Amino acid sequence: MTERDDFLAWIKTDLYEAELALHNGDAAPRRALWSRTEPVSVLGAWRNAFGQREVTELFTALGKTFSHCTSYEFELLSYDVVGDMAYTAGLEHTSTSVGGAPRTYTLRATQTYRREDGRWLVAHRHGDTVTD
Repeated sequence: MTERDDFLAWIKTDLYEAELALHNGDAAPRRALWSRTEPVSVLGAWRNAFGQREVTELFTALGKTFSHCTSYEFELLSYDVVGDMAYTAGLEHTSTSVGGAPRTYTLRATQTYRREDGRWLVAHRHGDTVTD
């Protein structure tokens, strides 16, 4: 397997499962895949966060907001790996409950990753709502 193949496998398994858990109300798997090394940041569709404390607060709040995910798909449009850095760009198609109300939406999502101690971790996320 190539470095790109290994990264893509991680995206399709560990990262996918963490996002699915988040949309079912469990933020712990997402937080486990995020870097503990500064800088970390989120430019989110609903809220921004800069630094460890704010990122943790954001993920906790999202976990309390989401529940009952019926569908989550990450449509990967582009990715690359260069040494210990990588990125993904794609569309996240989600059907979940937000604050108890069923909702379906698509986000454009770009993330950057750092390889730390041999494992990939997320360092930055940008997501915004796709509108017609």
